Amino acid sequence: MLAARSRQIPGAARRAGFFIGLKMKILLLSLCCLPLAAHALDLEKSRWGKFEYDFEEKPWVELEAQLPPAPKAENLLPFFVSATTDNRFYIDAPSIALGEDGVMRYTLVIKSSAGAVNISYEGMRCSSAEVKRYAFGRTNGGWGKARNAKWEPISYKDVNRQHHMLFDDFLCTRGITIRNREEAVKALKAGAHPGTGDLAW
Repeated sequence: MLAARSRQIPGAARRAGFFIGLKMKILLLSLCCLPLAAHALDLEKSRWGKFEYDFEEKPWVELEAQLPPAPKAENLLPFFVSATTDNRFYIDAPSIALGEDGVMRYTLVIKSSAGAVNISYEGMRCSSAEVKRYAFGRTNGGWGKARNAKWEPISYKDVNRQHHMLFDDFLCTRGITIRNREEAVKALKAGAHPGTGDLAW
């Protein structure tokens, strides 16, 4: 009886050692995968752009700090939209920024003939002709996050076609994103980007 038990002990020890070794291998494999997971997250941020990632993942308090300050009257650049509307349209020059993801972001200001002012922080994708509203300006100079923010196609409209005009004449000439903020400012001051025709700079 004692001999039988003594013969069983080495087998049990081997099985216990096997499972301990298996657990150690799984633990080591998990630790090895952590850098890969972090790298995958970095690739995801790079793919969609850091701002896009932050917009979806970070608390609004943190994201709002990344947004440009409220536009000042002396920095507003007017642009023509349509003779069929009494609204006046402006881009806040300091807010214009070309992201690493290829998205041109800016603050749009719309003033109605009645004196109402609408302010929105937006992004424009020239490659796919889409626009996205991230936030709307508040009267206290802060920002409120846009509800159901999503990329929407830019389509021609008879009225309030500001995005179509920005796309065609200033930010995405012939579907190609302009190079930087300076180029956008220059186009807005000139009334159109030279790529739209024979306009001289």
